[in-house]
Amino acid sequence: MGNRRTFWPQIWPPAAVLITLLACWQAAASLGLFQEWLIPSPISIVQEAIEIWPRLMEHTGATVRIMLLGFVGGSAVGFVLAALLHLIPGVRTAVYPLLVLSQNVPVIAIAPILTMLLGWGMLPKVLLVIMVCFFPITVAMLSGLMNTDAQLRNYLQMIGIRKWQLFWQLELPHAIVHLFSGLKIAASYSVLSAVVAEWIGTNKGLGAFMIISFKGFMPDRVFASVIIIVAISLALFGLITIAERLVIRWRPEKEVR
Repeated sequence: MGNRRTFWPQIWPPAAVLITLLACWQAAASLGLFQEWLIPSPISIVQEAIEIWPRLMEHTGATVRIMLLGFVGGSAVGFVLAALLHLIPGVRTAVYPLLVLSQNVPVIAIAPILTMLLGWGMLPKVLLVIMVCFFPITVAMLSGLMNTDAQLRNYLQMIGIRKWQLFWQLELPHAIVHLFSGLKIAASYSVLSAVVAEWIGTNKGLGAFMIISFKGFMPDRVFASVIIIVAISLALFGLITIAERLVIRWRPEKEVR
């Protein structure tokens, strides 16, 4: 009962706002305030999504495949890179500015370069998602590793603990909280970058389906794709939040939200 009491107050305000917006949208469409072929009504979007559901699921599966591969790969790269930047002297000073520089290149500019270098298959698309996802994980985890309790670290160093032991026994457990923060950010980025990757050089995936629908003047299909993309992003974010609650049991509930 306690979880329900804390859960619903967080859900019903945004849900009420969303329902109100959808009702206003539907009312405006019914009154003819805008043309249906330009901005379809919510009911029209749902009807079209039901009609083409098998096709939508086929494209959704392609997007989810790229997203998950890129997210898992980006998480692994981010974790390892953060550990190396923290543990190896001088590496952070030399490499970290380059990592920051890499994030200033627009994703839409990286995608065609990867396609030219690696072809039209899945590899350049997965690499694009990895390149987008690893950075927030690296930054978040590195922050956690560097902000460990200084007194406890000094005490362990005084009793002769080795650097790797200090990493595994003190610094990494402390950085787990920060790691999950980076994973949540990367989860949203992974869906976005997967869709952008599909805009170039493929006929499968929600990104490609949106482009095809847009060129065919089928806005209801474009809106249906957007809704599914949002749902995928929220689902991945929710799974990471659940994993955070299961892994970090020692944190107060109010801090894990």
